[in-house]
Amino acid sequence: MTQLEECLRGAALRPYWFETVAAQPVCPPPVSDIRADLAIVGGGFTGLWSAIHARRRAPEARIVLLEAGQAGQAASGRNGGFCAPSISHGVGNALARWPAEADTLIRLGRDNLDGYARDVEELGLDIGFQRQGKLNIAQTPWQEAALHAMAGNYRQFGIACNLLTGPALRARFDSPIHSVGLFEPNYALVNPAQTVAELRRVALSLGVEIHEQTPVTALHAGAAEVTLITPEAVVHADRVILATNAAVPLLPGLRAAIIPIFDYTIMTRPLSAEELAAIGWTADHSVADMGNQFHYLRKTADNRILWGGYDAVYHFGARRDPVLLDRVESYNRLARNFARALPQLADVRFTHAWGGIIDTSARTTFFAGQACNGRLAYALGFTGQGVSASRFAALAMLDLLDGLDTERTRLQMLRRKPFPFPPEPLRWVGIRWAQAGLAAEDRTGRRSVLNRALDRLGIGFSS
Repeated sequence: MTQLEECLRGAALRPYWFETVAAQPVCPPPVSDIRADLAIVGGGFTGLWSAIHARRRAPEARIVLLEAGQAGQAASGRNGGFCAPSISHGVGNALARWPAEADTLIRLGRDNLDGYARDVEELGLDIGFQRQGKLNIAQTPWQEAALHAMAGNYRQFGIACNLLTGPALRARFDSPIHSVGLFEPNYALVNPAQTVAELRRVALSLGVEIHEQTPVTALHAGAAEVTLITPEAVVHADRVILATNAAVPLLPGLRAAIIPIFDYTIMTRPLSAEELAAIGWTADHSVADMGNQFHYLRKTADNRILWGGYDAVYHFGARRDPVLLDRVESYNRLARNFARALPQLADVRFTHAWGGIIDTSARTTFFAGQACNGRLAYALGFTGQGVSASRFAALAMLDLLDGLDTERTRLQMLRRKPFPFPPEPLRWVGIRWAQAGLAAEDRTGRRSVLNRALDRLGIGFSS
């Protein structure tokens, strides 16, 4: 393992977000068996949104949430907090993969962000929610062409956006390597750790029973109930929601539908107003570049810059070992790319560096479904776009369990499972080939034969 770059020396190898919330007492494991109307497995965004909206639908129901660790310590507390107006991983992905229902997907994605904002207000969630927009930036001719195509797609569906060049671009983000930007005002940010903490607080206040440090080790479907086995107790549930996302799915039939991809992030010290002015970033919008190996960046409440992405690492055998959450090579690469994009801040030190796991599907959108004779609903495969989509997925799973015919339940995007990943070693080899082709496309603008073939099959790879 290589040494850390000088600008990273002394960086805490843990998510910065964890330092923005006060430590909470652990909700202890159950001490005896439980009978529940609804049991939810997973205490991240998806599970907590499911609990809150289930309580709204069923005020008297006994709702029990089981979390293997502590709520928010896994993927939900380790991401960038990008809250998109999309459930389909963007407009272009909806058009490419679901053309017949693209209009519906795009509308529902925008409606979902509006609903998210309403929930923030109605539930009194102190999560740093801010709807200040996002700037997409390009640095090569082929990325510029993709940005113009994105603008065309947006305009087709009446989505506000502005193409920016020259002084107009530098007024929002002044980087010597980026020549064109597309600003979309309808995009939000949250603090991920605060979001989990606040959703957990609200769920508890609504009478949801939360048990942390309570892994579910087995699941059994019976004629009248679903049984969840934990180390301390058995939960007998009329209905179950699986919200485990990047963890190994409890249903064996779902295990080939997702792979764990490791993504890495570094965070600067707080920056002064003068330093931010030097890079033209005085507003609170987020930024992302147009590469296949792309960076995403945002500011925090105390004016740090989060700089993440680029590497998307799959480990042979779908390993999820905690030790893989730190990767010095990726931290160093992020630091070098930061200095190249923003040489005005090349000497700025980074105070935090960490990794997280993305539950990646072969079509880059989440999917949902039912099992156990309709008593169980699941949603997974968010592919790095789950901050806002997790709320939509929670509502969709509740619709399915309630037997409702809604726009959500009718979506082919939800109901059709993605193409399964092949077994090892074909999986590892295929991913490596696809990633090599994506990296080459970033350099040359030419898509590889393999990736063109995958495109035709509706299969993709992205973080």
